[in-house]
Amino acid sequence: MADEGDVLTDLNPDPAAGANGADNSPAVGLISQYVKDLSVENPNAPACFQWNEQPQLDVQFNIGSEPAGDDVHEVVLKVTATAKTGKGNLYLVDLEYCGLVGIRNLPDEHAHAFMFAEAPRLLFPFARRVIADAVRDAGFPPLVLDPIDFGGIYQQQLAQRAQEQGAGAPAPTGDA
Repeated sequence: MADEGDVLTDLNPDPAAGANGADNSPAVGLISQYVKDLSVENPNAPACFQWNEQPQLDVQFNIGSEPAGDDVHEVVLKVTATAKTGKGNLYLVDLEYCGLVGIRNLPDEHAHAFMFAEAPRLLFPFARRVIADAVRDAGFPPLVLDPIDFGGIYQQQLAQRAQEQGAGAPAPTGDA
């Protein structure tokens, strides 16, 4: 407890606090996540349920980001899964799973890496569940996607761009 004559002062203010108490420390976070678009096609039902061929699976990913407000970006994880046989398509699932990401006081290269590597990693388990449920609800065994190393893919794209364009290569677009 301070004596009556002591004056309490803060000689070591928070180094992240700016003028008027503004917070200048870097901050990132996932604000919300949601299904933006989901399409499930079962074009050859009911005949396809009698086919015995093993389907060929094709799964494509794409990652995008758009500003959604001050310090907020919408990160879009687009997944397209197609199962085909020699007789035709079994199913086509097209999903845009999104997250609103808040980013404040982060250098551009770190913000870009977060939006195109870390945010998709956080969103993927939820998108994976939506895909599995959609395929199951279409009448097929659930499609459980293998984990994806979004950070590794991001680093590969950086290295590839640097090799193709020299040391001053721009950051990757997010196509995976």
